[in-house]
Amino acid sequence: MNLERRDFLKVLSVGALTAGNVTSVFADMRKTMSADAVGILYDGTICIGCKACEAACKQYNDMPPESGNYEKARGVDGIWDASSGLSEHTLNSIKLYEHGSAATRNQEENGFAFVKKACMHCVDPDCVSACPVTALVKNAETGIVEYDKDACIGCRYCMIACPYNVPKFEYSKAIPEIQKCQMCDHRQAEGDIPACCEFCPTGASLFGKVTDLLDEARKRVELTAGSTYDYPMRSLDAADTSPKTVAPYINYIYGEKEGGGTQYLLLSAIPFAKLGLPVLSETSSASKSESLQHGIYKGMIAPVALLGGLLYGAYQTTKHSEE
Repeated sequence: MNLERRDFLKVLSVGALTAGNVTSVFADMRKTMSADAVGILYDGTICIGCKACEAACKQYNDMPPESGNYEKARGVDGIWDASSGLSEHTLNSIKLYEHGSAATRNQEENGFAFVKKACMHCVDPDCVSACPVTALVKNAETGIVEYDKDACIGCRYCMIACPYNVPKFEYSKAIPEIQKCQMCDHRQAEGDIPACCEFCPTGASLFGKVTDLLDEARKRVELTAGSTYDYPMRSLDAADTSPKTVAPYINYIYGEKEGGGTQYLLLSAIPFAKLGLPVLSETSSASKSESLQHGIYKGMIAPVALLGGLLYGAYQTTKHSEE
């Protein structure tokens, strides 16, 4: 007699139940930041779209200019809002939001605004979780998501895993690498700050400890539109400030909670979804998948239970057949 379908399903349910019970123990594996984690606060309300951050990034990271001829093919030589965004040649990119007549800055209807795209340096990075060879790792002290080209095998799982579409692959090279912002960690090692913050003329890109940047961001969203505020320049540790008229901020800090939090924070007067930023839950995909995997395979409890059930079913089938 063969194993009945109903009995087989019971065996599977035992394994699934065991896995579920173990998984519940690991239901919350969300990671937290180091107290010394550093980051960038980008304030789109005071960005003027000059792209000085893009130019500085290319200069101090030895990145070549974009080679595409999209604009030139249409008779336009160097439009402001270039068609290319992040790429293997561009590690941060200023993009333009515009609606209707685009007459008023920092206005959603018939207005325009700027947004900066770059690596978010997630607290619990999906790219790090997806990488099978630890080519992407999170620095335990600074929190920067760092890339090791010598460890990379070119699988590009990081590109699929990243919800912000940040890592870029050098398809045109014989020995390709992944390119992404590393927050100018080579400059930080020498006591400098990221180039995009150093050369921003308005303070729209601001460097500092993430905890301090969050305090600064919370202070700004409480400001009264039309008032004047002394915006810090370049770094929170610097003494330089620049007084500016406050725009009507959206009372939300993008990156504070998205996917478990990020070290690159954004403020704006325009809804972030309209700026092309994804709407994410407060839990990273990495923590969800890792909690499931760790729960199922911790001590090999669930696999052993399932295997035992299947072996028992096979034994019963063989026994009945012999009888």
